[in-house]
This record gives sequence, C-alpha cells and structure tokens, in this order.
Amino acid sequence: MPIRSLPLKPSHLAAAIMLGLAVPGIGLAQDAASPPESTARTLDTVTVTGSRIKRTEIETQLPITVLQKERIDALGISSAEQLLMFLNIAGNSSDNLASNAGIVSDEQRGNNGVSGANLRGQGADATLVLLNGRRVATHGLKGRAVDLNSIPFAAIERVEVLRDGASAVYGTDAIGGVINFITKSDYTGIEASAFVDATEAGGGNIYRTNLLAGWGDLDQNRWNVFGSLTFKKNDILRGSDRDFSNTFQPDRGLSPDTRGTPFATIFGLAGGMIGTGLLDPQGTASQSAINILNLPGGGGCEAGGDAMGAYDYRLWNVPGSKYACAWDYPAAAVIQQPQESVDFIGRATFKINDDHQAYVEFMGSQVDVTKIFEPNQISSSTSATAAFNPNTWFPLNATTQDTYDLLYDALVDYFGPGGITYGNRIAYRWRCMECGYRQIDTTTKAYRLLAAFEGKFIGSWDYNVGLSRASSESWSELGGGYFYTANLQQLLGDGILNPFLLPGQSQSAAAMQGLAAASARGVRLYGGESIVTTLDASFSGSLGFSLPGGDVLAATGFDLRREEFKFDGNTTSQASLIFNAPFDNANILDDVSRDIKAVFAEVYLPVTRNFDLTLAARYDEYDGFGGTTNPKVSFKYQPIEGVAFRGAYSTGFKVPSFNQLFNGVTESPYTGLDLADPATCPGAVADASVPGCESIRPVILTGGKEDLDPEESTQKSFGVVLAPVEWLNVSVDWWEIERENTIRGAPLETLVDYYDLFSANWIRDASGEVIAIDRRYINSGGSLMRGIEIDGNVMGELAGGSWRLNLNGSYINTFKTKALEALPYTESLVGDYVRYYNLPIKWKHTLNFVWQKGDWAHTFSQIYRDGYNDELPISVRNGSYIPENWNPRVSNYTTYNYSLAYSGFDNMKLTFGVKNLTDEDPPFTAHMNDYAAGAGWETRIADPRGRAYSLLVEYKFR
Repeated sequence: MPIRSLPLKPSHLAAAIMLGLAVPGIGLAQDAASPPESTARTLDTVTVTGSRIKRTEIETQLPITVLQKERIDALGISSAEQLLMFLNIAGNSSDNLASNAGIVSDEQRGNNGVSGANLRGQGADATLVLLNGRRVATHGLKGRAVDLNSIPFAAIERVEVLRDGASAVYGTDAIGGVINFITKSDYTGIEASAFVDATEAGGGNIYRTNLLAGWGDLDQNRWNVFGSLTFKKNDILRGSDRDFSNTFQPDRGLSPDTRGTPFATIFGLAGGMIGTGLLDPQGTASQSAINILNLPGGGGCEAGGDAMGAYDYRLWNVPGSKYACAWDYPAAAVIQQPQESVDFIGRATFKINDDHQAYVEFMGSQVDVTKIFEPNQISSSTSATAAFNPNTWFPLNATTQDTYDLLYDALVDYFGPGGITYGNRIAYRWRCMECGYRQIDTTTKAYRLLAAFEGKFIGSWDYNVGLSRASSESWSELGGGYFYTANLQQLLGDGILNPFLLPGQSQSAAAMQGLAAASARGVRLYGGESIVTTLDASFSGSLGFSLPGGDVLAATGFDLRREEFKFDGNTTSQASLIFNAPFDNANILDDVSRDIKAVFAEVYLPVTRNFDLTLAARYDEYDGFGGTTNPKVSFKYQPIEGVAFRGAYSTGFKVPSFNQLFNGVTESPYTGLDLADPATCPGAVADASVPGCESIRPVILTGGKEDLDPEESTQKSFGVVLAPVEWLNVSVDWWEIERENTIRGAPLETLVDYYDLFSANWIRDASGEVIAIDRRYINSGGSLMRGIEIDGNVMGELAGGSWRLNLNGSYINTFKTKALEALPYTESLVGDYVRYYNLPIKWKHTLNFVWQKGDWAHTFSQIYRDGYNDELPISVRNGSYIPENWNPRVSNYTTYNYSLAYSGFDNMKLTFGVKNLTDEDPPFTAHMNDYAAGAGWETRIADPRGRAYSLLVEYKFR
C-alpha cells in the first residue's frame, strides 16, 4: 500500500517528523516468519509503528533498523557486545573487552570491564544507548559511555537502531546514532531458557540462563506485573590458547619489544657486573642487554620456555641487544575476559482507564569482570633511582653462588674477562612468572528506576511523562600478581627470589612464602559512580488542518536532566607502596554535576501525496556551556509506486565529559623505541644512525582541561529505495558526518607534525632534553566521514517453505582528519591502520540466507570484513631493515555461521548453531603490540574464539 496510507497515530509523529527517511534497515530488520505485531514501538519519546509492514514500506518511511529476538537467537548472539561486533553499521573501535584486556593508555584508561556501542565509527561516547526508550547511566569508572554488559540482553524483545545523527532530537551523545534495547512491556505466564556457546578448541565458553514470569491481564485485571532474571558467565580465553596469538613472527615484521624474560636478561649499568656493556668479539657494537641463553654456544632463548625467543634487535634497531632474549607477553594476555553477571528487569503496569495507564519499571544488574594480563616485568636496569635500585640487583652470596657463577662463566667464555667484575651485583630485566598474572577485579552495579504515565488527552493528543533515576557504580580492586615494593626489594636484594631459573627449576619455599606475604590482593584501586536523573514529557497530535498529502501533525516536549559523577582513588599509603599498581589518584573527582534543560518541537508536513517534509528543532541549555539549537530537516519523495527517495540534514553537538574537563594530570612512560626529538629529528622517527634522531622515552602527561568547548557536527544523508516487484527490494543510502572542535587527547602525530605550533607541549629539562609530552585533552580540528549503506532482499518459495536472501553492506569511502580547524583535511585514511580509535576498513557485509518450513528454520550467514594496509614496523619506517616475509597488507576476514531452529515440541523451542564453520583464524597483522591489543591479530575486527557450537533451549510453562 502507499506509504501515505499507513496508519499514523498522533503519538507516532516524531518518527515521521524528526527521523524522516534518513537511514535504511539492515538484513536482520525483519523476520519474514514473525507474527504480525499490532503494538507500537517506542524509541525514546517517539513511537514507531509498522513492524508487520513489508520491508520496503518500512524502509521508505523509517530510518530504523529493527532486530527481532528470533533473528538474534538464530545467530547465536548472546550479548550486546557480540551484537555490535556483528552489525555492519557499527564502527571498528576498541569498544570490546578483548581490546581492553591488557595495559591500556590514553582514552582507554579506566575502561575496566566496559563494552561500548559505536555507530558509524563516531565513538562510544557519541552513540546514545537507550533502554525502553529512555536513558541509562554511563559507566561509573569514566562516565562517558553506557556499558553494554549492564543491559539485560536475555530479556530483549528487539533492538532498534537509528543510524542517523539525532542530537536535534535527543541532545548530546547522539552524533553517531541511537541504539534502543526494548524489552517486553507486559507478559503473562512463565518461561525459562538456557544457552551454551562452547568453542571447539577450548576456552572462552559462554553460558546463560533466564527466567521470565508475569501475572495479570491489562484488559481483564487492569494490571500486569512481570520480571526477568538472568545469569550469565563467560569463561576465560587466553592468548596462549590460540596458535595465531603469537608475536614471535619476526620474518613478518612482528616481534615483542621486551627484554624482561622468565630467564632474566642481564643489563649493563654502572656498578653492575658487566659495567655499561661489553664489546662484542664478533662485532663493533657494545652489548648492554645479554641473555646467556642467546650467546653463541648457549641453549638458545627457547630453552627458557616456549614463549621465549631471540630479541629482534634489527626490527627494533637496537644493536646493543643482539644477544638479548624476548618473551611473548602480548600472547600472554587474556582475549576473552572472565565475566559473571546477574541482571533483573521488572515492570508493573496499571490501567487507570481506557485512556490512561501508569507503570513502574526497575532494572538492576551486577557485572563482575576480571582483567588478567602478563606478570610484572621487574627491571633493575631502568636507573639507579628506580624502584629496584642497585641494592636489589642479583647479589653474590651463599644462596646465589651457583647461579652467579653460571652467569659469570657464560659471559667470560664468550666476551672474555675484560669488563666483567666478579662480585658486583647483576642488573637485569626479569618477567616474574612466579609472581603470577596481574589481575584487576572490577564490579559494576547498575540500576534504573522509572515511573511514568501515558495516554490521551485533549481529544486525539497523546502524552507520555516519566521520572527516572539511573546509576552505575563501579570499583576495581587488585587481584593476584601485585606485591608490596619493599617486600619484593628485600626478596630480590637478598637473592631469595632467583630471576635466573630454567623450565623445570623452581623457586625455593622461602621465596614462595615471601611472595605470599607480600601480596597486595584485595587492595582497592579506585571507584566511581555515574548518576542521571530525568524528568521528560512528550505530547503529540494533529494540528487540526491538512495539506494535499494529509493531516499536519506536531509533537513537542521537554527534557530536564541532572548528570552527576564522582571518582575516588586510594589515598592511603598503599598507593605508593605497591609495585606497578595502576592507581589513578590524579583523577579523583568529588561529586561534580550539571543540569540540562531542553525543549523540542517537530512538524510533519505531507506537502503532496508524493512528498513529505519533516522539520524539527531542539534547544538545550547546559550548565557551564550555555544554550545550543540544533535543527533537522528530512524528506521523502515517492514519484511512482516502488521508488522512493529520502534525505536528511541536521546539526549536532557534544559537550565534554566530566573526565575530559576535570581529570588531573596522569604520568605514564612512553614504552616504544620509535620516538625521537622533533626539534632535532624532523618526523621524530628514531634512528640511532642519524645524529639527533636517538630514541627518547619521555613521560606522557594526560588529563583534563576545564576550558574545552563542545564539539559540533553536521550530518547529511540521501538515499533511494527500489521495489520493482514484491519479491525484491533494494535500498542505497549515502551519508556524511563532519565533526568540528573534536575533543581528544592531543595526538602525538599532531604534536610532531606541527611541532612549531606545539613546541610548548614538549617539556624539557635544563639541558634541553625532552622529559615529558603534554597530551592532555584539546579541541583539535575535526573529522569527516562518508559512506554508503546497502541493503537488498530477495524472497520466494522453495520446497514448500519460504526463503529470503539478504545482503547488507557498509562502504566507507572517506575518513579524513585535520589537526587544527584552519588546516585542510589530511588524505583519506580509509583502508589504513589506525591506532586506538576506529579502524576504517573500506567494506564489510553480511549475507544471510533463511529458509523456513513449518516448525523448522535454517539460517546460513557469511560475515565479511575487508583487509587494510597494516602499520609499518619501526624498522621499515626508518628504513633500517625490511623483514623477509613482511606483507604490508592485512588479508580479508570471512566467516560462516549456520543455525537450525525447531519449534515442534509442545511449549519448547530448540536452536542449534555453529559459528565460524570453517574455523577461520583472524588474519595476521604486524601492528605494534606495545600500542594496541592483539598478538598478531586485530581485536577490533576478528572473533578469536574459533569454531563454536551453541544451543538455546526455551520452555514455556502452561
């Protein structure tokens, strides 16, 4: 039927008015076998109807992707994080737990246990997440993005995704779009479900159970109460559990940059046994890092353990480490963090009369995540003022005599006795495996309490008024792997802990007892709470007059919101007594808050029978930032049956988060060897053979600035929907998002490329040496992204059943940035490796085939992610060495999934699935593991679990 003849209640206005036709749906948007729905959909303060309408008609009118529970279950998706990894419209950023499994820097600090939603690559803090149409609190540790792990995913009935900038409607943090997780609004009966997702290779299994129960009929009893309770568990998956998680691939340009090894590497320092280094009899370079296993005639680094190998001094351009060993610490990281959660959502609805009803809704969850990463590196080689000073270096005494002599003899046999002083302590770098893997245990408790009224008033006008309060409180504590510094110093200085043990050898009982006594397990690192309190109301109805295309409708409303945030650290003496513990006392905030007042209005104008126009505007006033008005214009033009054009233009804004404004200064060491002083080395690429380009390792300063301005954005889109016949439809939509005054930590490349402008950010000592780099938040230029989204469906009948073939794809053709507003945009980064943030791959798609007959439903899916240009190894960048098998291109990544659902049993439904049918490993990437998670693979693209089998059992009690 024609679009204009769809029933559009007054309360449905905002969808047609403000959302217009900016975005198409995706292949999961509609389940062909789903029963018709007569109830309306709620998206924030707007209501969208039409889930039973054919896909083309929905596509033509609404820019919302609808993912029904049946389709989500068929794909074996068990969490909101998995759903976002699957969606083509989602960006490829460090928003999943695998990307935050190890030591993180800059924007990722404090993201313990957080999974975020990121649409169109705009970031998790620029994507609005709603639960049943209203806001939930952002995560308590950073207060910037909603943690998807707190969403009651098992209770979800559908997910609606608005893929268009919506600041003109929702206010800040909706630049990339809106994701609305929708649960049931009422339910009668009892049903239970159990889900298991087990990997073939072991590790990383997922389990979930859910119980849903409800009583009362709204029509007969005038009330309904229901609740859903879910338990979920993710088993740990270690990098060592997967062969592809391996950084010892030096011929391909990847090798770990560490000389802290389970069998320690000796370092040359003044006062140590080898002084500042030894001259290589077979070369000219002085050797300052020596592992006796790697000396000619030694047993080889591999003798120190399976994860040890030779340090690739050519790749890292450190000639003085020719005989050093390395350890595969990135592969020791956890690539699926162990997680347990329990969540509840309940709702009580009371029908006051035929025109009015009231409801109370409560959501609560607790999520426990353990972040586990490699054991500490104990480095006595840093400096004499380091935590492990010369008094803690390996001594010569009765306890250490045999080991000491072993080291001395091995060095003398190769280097000769010159420069080696028997009796001097030995400086070293050691990976303390006996100390255990470092663990940070994070608990997040979240809730939202909502009370609302909705109904009709003044004739045909609808209203919806609600008051809600939501909170996310989170705290992190030290688990294993952390120790009090003084205890460790004594154990090492007395030689009780031995850094020079081979596999099969064990530390003494005294050493293990000493470690147990020194443990800092249970010490609180930090905690925080994010709170949002909202009073909102919307009113919609007919304005009482018509245009040639139909009635003119309008909507208006207001939104009063208070956002609060606090962050505490550990101000006891413990914060300075525990070795290498990631305390964050610099960012303590005492209850900061701001009030937001907003009003909005929309008008839906059916100008002709073929042309609809939507006008919308919203005014927001933020404490400390003043007011801002953001308009949106959208249209639909249907010249003939089966063809429709649509488009939209809008502006947006995003205020700085509390962290970006008020964080203190945090000091972190620069861990790479690739940086030089840009004042003496243009480009700042370290190269020891070039005077002035020696490697530097300054302190990196990060933190907030109170003078930040809001970001601004402009969104544009234009699309066409074609439906020449009933069994075929195609939609193609072009979109563009431009952001200005982008808030981010001052990018290092910007500080290098525009050194003259940012020379003050390079902090120097009295001698002129760079000792620190100021990378605190700034408003820095902007970004420009353009892309095309494609969705096509072919449907038919086969062998007595119905089938549907869907192709949904996302093509990015532009991703440009500029460091300063006055500068031109850079060349497009599409298809190139980008650290930390969104990885702009050019193309990704999902191809789905569904065949249903009777009680059986088969689903077969292909998931494709395009390849890209890899990051250049440091030796390639500085031209010192090109690895033999280095390939600058990362391969495409394609996986296949299959599921079979059967609903022929009384009251029971079974869904069996196989993920990654071909057991495809993630493609190899040589990105520098010091700066991004993943040991030879990309966490932002790939699923590391491999082939997995899932089973979902759902049972309804009569």
